[in-house]
Amino acid sequence: MIVWINGTFSAGKTTAARELIDLIPNSTLYDPEVIGGALRHLLPRKRLEEVTDYQDLPIWRRLVVDAASALLSEVGGGVLVVPMTLLRQEYRDEVFGGLAARHIPVRHVLLAPEETILRARIAAREEPDVPGAGERVRQWAYDHIEPYQQALGWLRDDAHVIDTSYLTPRETAEAIAEAVLNSSSGACDIVQTPEPTAETVAAGVLLFDSDDRVLLVDPTYKPAWEFPGGVVEPGESPARAGVREVAEEIGIHLDTMPRLLVVDWEQPRPPGYGGMRMLFDGGRLDAGAAAGIRLPGDELRAWRFVSEEEASSLLPPHRYERLRWALRARERGEVIALEGGTPIG
Repeated sequence: MIVWINGTFSAGKTTAARELIDLIPNSTLYDPEVIGGALRHLLPRKRLEEVTDYQDLPIWRRLVVDAASALLSEVGGGVLVVPMTLLRQEYRDEVFGGLAARHIPVRHVLLAPEETILRARIAAREEPDVPGAGERVRQWAYDHIEPYQQALGWLRDDAHVIDTSYLTPRETAEAIAEAVLNSSSGACDIVQTPEPTAETVAAGVLLFDSDDRVLLVDPTYKPAWEFPGGVVEPGESPARAGVREVAEEIGIHLDTMPRLLVVDWEQPRPPGYGGMRMLFDGGRLDAGAAAGIRLPGDELRAWRFVSEEEASSLLPPHRYERLRWALRARERGEVIALEGGTPIG
């Protein structure tokens, strides 16, 4: 299990985490800051200059999950206590989803002191071992107050919140331990999707409204939006897999088999295995059918109909290219073969 202690800078995460390992049996401190520091030595300077925060590096998010899994195995299980700020929901999705795929439950705790107290703590913060570093660290912490406030909406819904305004680090740790040990801080409700071990075949279904806008869904376990659909199971046809996934994911039962629009070969790129991706035309949903959409809370958090232009800002580039060509295939009444989102033949 992981106890993930979230909160903005100077909320008291690290000091509370150090106290917490004395309160939870068989627990180990795991600080992903170490991975960020290592990447400064491993990655080319040019790549590092492209981001302002190492959390923006996909390799950091991947390594945080891999290292957590390996560390739990190395210490023989137990609890990892992780003091780490996560303010972007898509990064939370990716990291917690990766942990769920390894069957590692996460107890998400948010330390939330009052803003006036938070600012006072930042003002008093010092970095005695590095001349001039104190001012830089304080400014960094001040700069993250606004993003933290913007993230509070989803954080309060996702995490067990503890007001640490008037708590010492020990008292904060005791509050966390009580929430974890009596299960008032339950494991994050996120789908466990095992990572593939070889190339896969996946089927997505495009559903449209009366204005020909396409339906997209927002997964809880990975960043960016997606089409309803999923991996084809052994012995299952791709079209039937698409119909099954639509019913499971959004509660819509299609009466007929959807028409194939696009077949796209996704090149394996480590750590991904790639495989065949298919998109089908599931037809239009009338207002009544759309009103009946129901989402599984542990897998999907939202849905919406979007134009092709709007989809470009919600989908990853390769997924958007797949959609773009699927829409052209739908207009022309044909099937288009792609490799990596580019037509062939």
